[in-house]
Amino acid sequence: MIEIDLATTKHSLKQLLINLGWISANTQIRHLEKPGEGNMNVVMRVQTDQGSFILKQSRQYVQKYPQIAAPIDRIAVEHQFYQLVQETSCGAWLPKMIAFNSEHHLMQLEDLGVAKDYTGLYQQGSVLSPSDLTRSLHFLNQLHNLPFSGTQLRAFPDNLVLRKLNYEHLFVYPYLKENGLDLDTIIPGLQSIGNDYQSDTLLKKNILKLGAKYLGSGTNLLHGDYYPGSWLKSAKGFRVIDPEFCFFGPKEYDLGIMRAHLKMAQQPAQAFTDFWEHYPISGINLELVAKFEGMEILRRILGLAQLPLTLSLEERSLLLRSAREQLNG
Repeated sequence: MIEIDLATTKHSLKQLLINLGWISANTQIRHLEKPGEGNMNVVMRVQTDQGSFILKQSRQYVQKYPQIAAPIDRIAVEHQFYQLVQETSCGAWLPKMIAFNSEHHLMQLEDLGVAKDYTGLYQQGSVLSPSDLTRSLHFLNQLHNLPFSGTQLRAFPDNLVLRKLNYEHLFVYPYLKENGLDLDTIIPGLQSIGNDYQSDTLLKKNILKLGAKYLGSGTNLLHGDYYPGSWLKSAKGFRVIDPEFCFFGPKEYDLGIMRAHLKMAQQPAQAFTDFWEHYPISGINLELVAKFEGMEILRRILGLAQLPLTLSLEERSLLLRSAREQLNG
């Protein structure tokens, strides 16, 4: 495997891409840059005299947290996700997958151009437009209801190794009393609040029950990490990226995650009123949605994967209390 990053010389990268058959020998690489903040993988924009594209490569660790080991073949799962959905109604919402190489754990994707994610929503006063709320839910509804044959379901990887890694950060790590994370460095006073949740045996019991559902299986294709960091505002419109946590499971998981982030981003009440107008509620277990929502709030405020929240300590505390009620209720 040849690892790529921004320190890679244009010459060595060009040779790799020629060997893969992804560019021709007369293509000139003009510039390499980081298109945005990635957590899991190395992501690079390659600008050539023939146009530009995105390269994405997985490593044996989490790119943002190198101390955390991660399955290197996760990008192969993401590749299969693109293969499944690219020719469906969901394909228009995603960058096009151009090529994939398993030896180098490398994927070539369409460059959506200058774009930014939606993590600015966490800033005080930032509001998701009604049209973007509609688009985000229309995509999710289409994804969850794509029809797949039994053969496709059986052939798709369960992504269990990556899900087990994620499970630790969703359902275990935030509740460990000695997890090595000093919450007071995030906002003074948060550690004392966190200690209360780490001592709540009923909460921890219910969290683990919910975790078993996350590690289970289902017949609906999920994005697996559906939050503002996986949404892009591009010149081509609203787009969805980074489905490496995808799996076939309960629709309620993606829905709960999304609602949790709308809450942490302090979106107006109207967004929650409109939510089910854009995603048909029929057949949805609302109690399960609420539990996944509560779990995501707890783990984001008390866990390692922090968000650029501008919430005060009291606002975080109120969210945590509501989340606990959703899980213990």
